[in-house]
Amino acid sequence: METDVADVEQAVSTGRLPGWDRVETLIGAAYERYLPHTGGAVADYIPILAAADPGIFGLSVAEVDGGVHRAGAADTEFTIQSISKAFVYALVCDELGHEVVRDRVGVDNTGLGFDSVIAIELNAGHPMNPMVNAGALATTALVPGATPAEQWERIRTGLSRFAGHQLPLDGAVYHSESLTNQRNRAIARLLESYGRIDLDPLQVVDVYTRQCSLRVSARDLAVMGATLADGGVNPATGERAVSPEVCRDTLSVLAANGMYERSGDWLFEIGLPAKSGVAGGIVAVAPGKGAIGTFSAPLDSAGNSVRGQRAIAYLSRALGLNIFASAAHSPTGRSVTA
Repeated sequence: METDVADVEQAVSTGRLPGWDRVETLIGAAYERYLPHTGGAVADYIPILAAADPGIFGLSVAEVDGGVHRAGAADTEFTIQSISKAFVYALVCDELGHEVVRDRVGVDNTGLGFDSVIAIELNAGHPMNPMVNAGALATTALVPGATPAEQWERIRTGLSRFAGHQLPLDGAVYHSESLTNQRNRAIARLLESYGRIDLDPLQVVDVYTRQCSLRVSARDLAVMGATLADGGVNPATGERAVSPEVCRDTLSVLAANGMYERSGDWLFEIGLPAKSGVAGGIVAVAPGKGAIGTFSAPLDSAGNSVRGQRAIAYLSRALGLNIFASAAHSPTGRSVTA
């Protein structure tokens, strides 16, 4: 798509969150409202994830000024899984630039499942977007590094910068996923055959499996999302993770693809760029305001946390986060009529 606006200075206009006490009240209300909800099923195609407690529920809201709100099990750790796709994509865009990554990975929704092979074949080997497994593998392959170990360390360091502290690897989850990731290996081989992966595809899958096995909490996700909301600066540490332009690109891709084939419904109902993970996490970002992180293991059929979706929908409406919502502006001397 040609736009011919690259030389136009971009203006940014955002609102703000309500006061601290109001946010505290609403996050507590969201927690109490959806804690009793029992819908969804814990993921079992990765054996170790099947042991997750379906009753655990955590919520956090991180503001761009550094304030963090928590409710429930907001500090309980779980593996980041597919949410890592968003932040690795941001790191790669920051290194290689807008056009290079867009050409290799794409930005359009497949309308199919996150691990679809058909989507690759239907698009002549192009992985379409970085939030499905094919696009995520192609993105991980682009991470700078002379060896897989260097790539992995760059990813862990970069995602830790988003979180504001060193994120640990969950060795047990990594081992379990490594024994059951045959489909990702097949996808990587297929991408290699189309020239979309230039490295050893099995080594790419190994690095990708490691990135998915990093441990985070709902609070971590909220801070990571707030870093994207604040032009790439971590609001808790003041450290820059990526550029403002990369934040814009990443949030655009999340809006279109972050909730898989349900992304259209999500954006229509909730109006926030977001990314989910199969362990039960979700991060949703309100540019210029902050982000919401949630954790609850039971998922819907698309792989998105059921409690997390409901809580974010509640908070999006109650906190005024929907990026498409507006109210009529009445300047002095002008009347607004229905």
